[in-house]
Amino acid sequence: MVHVARRLGLAATLAVALVAAGCSTLRPTGAHGAPADDCERWFEQLDAAVDAAGVRDAQDERIAGFAGLRIDRLGVALREQAAVDDAAFAAWLAHAATLDEVGRTVEIANLPRTVFPLAENAPDAAAATARSSGCRDERVARWSRAQPGERARLLDAAQVPDRYVTSLRALGLYPLVRWPFFAGVARWQDDHTRAMARWAESPPAGLARFVPPAAASTAAPEPPPDALGVPRPTLAQAARWLGAYAPVFEIETTGAYDAFGAPRWTSLHTPQVDTAQPVVYQRLAHTRVGGRVLQQLVYTMWFPERPRDGAFDLLGGALDGVIVRLTLAPDGRVLLMDTIHACGCYHLFFPAAGVTARPDAPTRIEWAFVPGPLPVLGPGERLVVRIASRTHYVSGLARDDGQPGRTYALQPEDDLRRLPAPDGVTRSLYGPDGLVAGSERNERFLFWPMGIVSAGAMRQWGHHATAFVGRRHFDDADLLDRRFDFALP
Repeated sequence: MVHVARRLGLAATLAVALVAAGCSTLRPTGAHGAPADDCERWFEQLDAAVDAAGVRDAQDERIAGFAGLRIDRLGVALREQAAVDDAAFAAWLAHAATLDEVGRTVEIANLPRTVFPLAENAPDAAAATARSSGCRDERVARWSRAQPGERARLLDAAQVPDRYVTSLRALGLYPLVRWPFFAGVARWQDDHTRAMARWAESPPAGLARFVPPAAASTAAPEPPPDALGVPRPTLAQAARWLGAYAPVFEIETTGAYDAFGAPRWTSLHTPQVDTAQPVVYQRLAHTRVGGRVLQQLVYTMWFPERPRDGAFDLLGGALDGVIVRLTLAPDGRVLLMDTIHACGCYHLFFPAAGVTARPDAPTRIEWAFVPGPLPVLGPGERLVVRIASRTHYVSGLARDDGQPGRTYALQPEDDLRRLPAPDGVTRSLYGPDGLVAGSERNERFLFWPMGIVSAGAMRQWGHHATAFVGRRHFDDADLLDRRFDFALP
């Protein structure tokens, strides 16, 4: 969200350049007229220093051969549209450049101070960030004038890898062992459906209630889309949307493990969660439904642990994150809520009236577990999300009745990519592999044939594989469109 305004400005600049400029090539050029190889060497040197220091940010993928751009699954999904329209290509380039800008800013900030100066004109982090920005802008301006063949080469290179490891599935005889795993998943889904029915009939007494900060009762008008059809709110609009829809959380509390708060680095090995002040982290996302790009609001809470139920517990361990996502219609209605834990586990879907599961769903993979509908929400009404003790399973949904509760803080999820560390610098909650150090679960020793690295460990946005049987990613731009029919005007 921090760079929304810059992205809008860059998109407009590129759109003009595409119309006004003639054809060119994708040869990189340097900042402020510097020779192209200077910028190329700069990005290579910076990437090498980042990787050597172990501070690579894994959220978005570097585009191989096109330093200065990164890509996410939304960008991958929009490549076909970007390939046939100049304004759409400009918007796509602006999106990829913004992802790189944010990622490199995080990486440079997290670099040990001993690596500076990286080069003659980059004596410190601020200078390194400025030099990266200048090189990126110059290269993107040149790419905006690329010939069709060169443009296609860039779009083809924009890939996000599958988070499933096919070699692990082959080694683990996945075609055979998937069946007992699938049976186990089906049993858990049946058990959880029954548990939710019990909560709906009689919620546990004494649920701790947490409410969002005071915010506008209605969101801002839907922001105008860019040339790709992606809503691009300003910072103020994004804050209003996220605040207006932030859920109420009601948590069954039986111990300190059920308090949520802010992850902190108090040692160099495993982050802790400071629960003195409850905090929910927020971000914007997007999905495509029927060719339209819809806005999504994402809220994440962090618990200190999922406590172990004995020495042989497969699922317990340090840190436990719960992610709640709301998909909005263009008129602001909540069309669907889905939720996972930060390991990618326990993917639940709750569709609103008018959203129905597709009738042609495959039956032998994890497709879309729908344990119940979304409550009917009136204008300005919030959703209540009820969470079970210890497991932190989402076990109930309700419409908010306006009762008071303890106020939680809302913070940008990007804050987790630059946390204060004991050695006086900053450090991401996530490692270069996208995993949270110290959050490993014993289930990884049993579940590896499903092809998910360190199954059960908490992980960064963009790394959530959400099915053991089959393939499914939480941030797949077409995930909901493939699984549900939406009655959109």
